[in-house]
Amino acid sequence: MILPLVLIVAAALFCVGLYGALSQQVVVMVMMGLELMLNAVVLAAGALWLFLAPDVSGQVLVLVVLAVMTLEMAMGFAVAVLVHRTRGSDMTDQLTDLAEDPAR
Repeated sequence: MILPLVLIVAAALFCVGLYGALSQQVVVMVMMGLELMLNAVVLAAGALWLFLAPDVSGQVLVLVVLAVMTLEMAMGFAVAVLVHRTRGSDMTDQLTDLAEDPAR
């Protein structure tokens, strides 16, 4: 496993995530694109850390960041499901104000 190959894979993941986040209108798909982008950044950072300073602390930090990202995305999906249940819509252009009461 060489560093340039890992960085190319991370860049490809980031580009796919960016395309997914910018081209979709469904909230869940936008969040999936953002998750891909964050995973690409974590992959690149972990690879750089492994090749520059081969120490276990960098790998532990990557695992902690992945766990935090998992919790963050789970909370985001919960908010998206709640908004879909209350408003009946999951499109980004219809969710401009989350504080607005849907009964009005």
